[in-house]
Amino acid sequence: MVFVFCLTVFYYAVVPAPNIDTIVSLAKRRGFVFPSSEVYGGLGSAWDYGPLGVELSNNIKQSWWRWLVYERDDIEGIDSSIILNRLVWRYSGHEETFNDWLVDCRKCKGRFRQDKVFDKNADGSFQPNQCPTCGSKDWTDARAFNTMLQTKLGAVADDDPSALAYLRPETAQGIFINFLNVQTSMRRKLPFGIAQVGKSFRNEVTPGNFILRTREFEQMEMEYFVAPDGDHWKLVDYWVEAYMDWFSSLGLSRENLSLYEVPGDERAHYSKRTVDVMYRYFPEREKPWEELMGIAWRTDFDLSAHSKNRLDAEGKRINPDSTEDLSYFDEPTKTRFYPHVIEPAAGVNRTVLAVLMDAYSERTNDKGETRVILKLVPKLAPIKAAILPLAKNKPEIVGMAKAIKRSLQPTLRAVYDDTGGIGKLYARQDEIGTPLCVTVDHQSLEDEAVTVRDRDTWEQERVKVADLADHLHRRLQM
Repeated sequence: MVFVFCLTVFYYAVVPAPNIDTIVSLAKRRGFVFPSSEVYGGLGSAWDYGPLGVELSNNIKQSWWRWLVYERDDIEGIDSSIILNRLVWRYSGHEETFNDWLVDCRKCKGRFRQDKVFDKNADGSFQPNQCPTCGSKDWTDARAFNTMLQTKLGAVADDDPSALAYLRPETAQGIFINFLNVQTSMRRKLPFGIAQVGKSFRNEVTPGNFILRTREFEQMEMEYFVAPDGDHWKLVDYWVEAYMDWFSSLGLSRENLSLYEVPGDERAHYSKRTVDVMYRYFPEREKPWEELMGIAWRTDFDLSAHSKNRLDAEGKRINPDSTEDLSYFDEPTKTRFYPHVIEPAAGVNRTVLAVLMDAYSERTNDKGETRVILKLVPKLAPIKAAILPLAKNKPEIVGMAKAIKRSLQPTLRAVYDDTGGIGKLYARQDEIGTPLCVTVDHQSLEDEAVTVRDRDTWEQERVKVADLADHLHRRLQM
């Protein structure tokens, strides 16, 4: 089955969160995401993950790692350096082609990415729109701006041109230059993949929309190496559907996900096919979709570009600086070749935002009060169970609640909270996505049982303390 759709056929469904601003407010109020450097006025498009945000982010990364590296038999994991030899970026093509095209408004001097303020015509030319700041259509010619973040290495870096280095704009190149190391040390045969989670950096001209587009971000990338004569088109479809299933397991509705077959003039120079998985980040806008991840058939471009033995049409080495040949010897056919690569690349930040938007919901209680409920799937919830004493001034109740929390902590993330009345404690845990609340009351001292409350239904049931751990694990499917 081929999963190819156009932007014009997306389904319009209601996203629980009406807009990103709703999530921004929730994220700061409840400790998911804070503006970075806020005590100094902040830093544009820089964000810090708070106590709950780091847990949610880690849970997403752990889910991805378990799914690809642990549950499959054909994928290994690595963690490559953030700063690589500058030659990596020269031969990967990033120094020459990793550009945004910029235009300036001559009237207000605003600077924008061309694709954000111009419409693309069918013939590939651009039609200027009005400046979003001042309304003018008087633009400069477009010019290239390399978006790699530069740094310098060494004690005399300011005086040494060779000290120039880059913070990596993608994690993929660290995988490609380690292909031979992984393949030989782990004795892998094609097809197999290499997965990596890590920070990347891009000097974005127009970052924004909360954690959707930032200069520092985290990626979950996997390079799947296959023979040159493989059915690469179907492999792209396979990984598209696999990721759609994984996103569904994170709680994302299929109605809020769609696919975009990237046309040739929009693809990277190395790609023969790219499919973007889109998410409805802007339900309030006419164009609600933004990229969540991409799956690309990168051909053999990367491995051959970093290899010492690849020759051009005139028989000269394409890469005279490399010391290794990254080709693969296929024993059954006695042939040597450069494997092709299928690359699924997902953003951690964008996944966190999509999960928060899809999990957001509101419910009115019997008093007419509107409550926010964050319906995170249990495996992603930062806190799995909250242990709440009905009376914090009763030492016996407090002691029992704290003992229950300690008994649960080794196997699931549990917290103890006595900072408000029981109604407010329930509301707080609902808003941060805690699936279950366990209340210790006066009766608990007599019958050794507690009340377990469900986040989504608000239904309650009594459970013996001796059976509580098993009960919670069953409910959480852990």
